[in-house]
Amino acid sequence: MEMTITFGGGLKVDAEVNGRVIQTDQPVKAGGEGSAPEPYTLFLASIGTCAGIYVLSFLKSHGLPTEGVHLVQRMAYDDATHRMAKIDLVIVVPAGFPEKHRKALERSAELCAVKRALANPPEFTVGSVEG
Repeated sequence: MEMTITFGGGLKVDAEVNGRVIQTDQPVKAGGEGSAPEPYTLFLASIGTCAGIYVLSFLKSHGLPTEGVHLVQRMAYDDATHRMAKIDLVIVVPAGFPEKHRKALERSAELCAVKRALANPPEFTVGSVEG
């Protein structure tokens, strides 16, 4: 997979992948226009939405209703290191959700590829070429 990263003016930085453009911007307080999510916000959202697709797939494959089901993602920062210390994902199910499916539903969210990539991070390299 390859993405092309371009600059959209001001502090906008976009990623083009598979014919789609993912836009980012910085908040007004940081000199941007606040016209799109910050890159780090998109990163965090990718965790929850990735887990969400696994939860949705589990529900559909077991003929369970999706109405009333959603995920809540909470992030805790370590002020000393200025890094993310913990991410909690909670799957909220409606009253009467079958108890026998809860643990399997939770395990489905654990399969998220973004979460697994964080648990075993890839090697990063940075270089430059003339274009």
